[in-house]
Amino acid sequence: MTFKAAAVQMCSGVEPQRNAEAMDRLVREAAGHGAIYIQTPEMTGALQRDRAAMKANLRDEENDVIVRMASELASELRIYLHVGSTAIGLADGKMANRGFLFGPDGGKISHYDKIHMFDVDLDNGESWRESSAYTPGATARLINLPFGKLGCAICYDIRFPDLFRMQAQAGAEIMSVPAAFTRQTGEAHWAVLLRARAIENGMFVIAAAQAGLHEDGRETYGHSMIIDPWGAVLASAGGTGEGIIVADINVAAVAAARGKIPNLKNGRVFSLDEVPLSAAGGVAA
Repeated sequence: MTFKAAAVQMCSGVEPQRNAEAMDRLVREAAGHGAIYIQTPEMTGALQRDRAAMKANLRDEENDVIVRMASELASELRIYLHVGSTAIGLADGKMANRGFLFGPDGGKISHYDKIHMFDVDLDNGESWRESSAYTPGATARLINLPFGKLGCAICYDIRFPDLFRMQAQAGAEIMSVPAAFTRQTGEAHWAVLLRARAIENGMFVIAAAQAGLHEDGRETYGHSMIIDPWGAVLASAGGTGEGIIVADINVAAVAAARGKIPNLKNGRVFSLDEVPLSAAGGVAA
């Protein structure tokens, strides 16, 4: 089956209502190009470093402006709308970095909470501790849709290939990777990681990204991408500001790629034997 997919690139600010309005405009544009599956980036609702200000705007799932608008848009436009993620308030006072998929009737099909927390110390003093504010997810999601099986990941999850391999072995044909990659890590790794996950699993990868200089002072890399199972980039956005990219997804290409290189079937269980230095004959020259 062939269908048209779109990735929406945003430059989300600190105010959820304004970001919801931007999402509305961009999703409508993508639907106007014939896309029936449309994905928005990680943290569609807001990018806000100030935790107190973030929590002041925080809502639970039932009262979140992004969730409500996405449901209404999916129903009105008769599309599958995938909110890459938005911050959702939890009962324990923390947040979930949660993605949502809505169907053409406006109903929520599923959600996914980001599993791997971005706790890193980069060059030039750039440091992030996502786990200080967010509760990590513990469940991967494989969603059966009329046009294919969709697996879920969010941003930093891209660096954990076992998450992708598990879903590929379970039948995933398309992986969603909405993100807010920093410019520093994006320039070094974004395209390489996305193409690697597509190639090694023989699957499509759709990655909607945040892009540009945000109100809270951070800078994200952008370059939203749609990649086929052979690693070819079908569509790519620029590195600054909002926009959309659209591509035709022929799901039959997944079986074709996996037929040529059946590494999902050829994998073997093996053990690791670490050879001690003395057995290796001392220090090598």
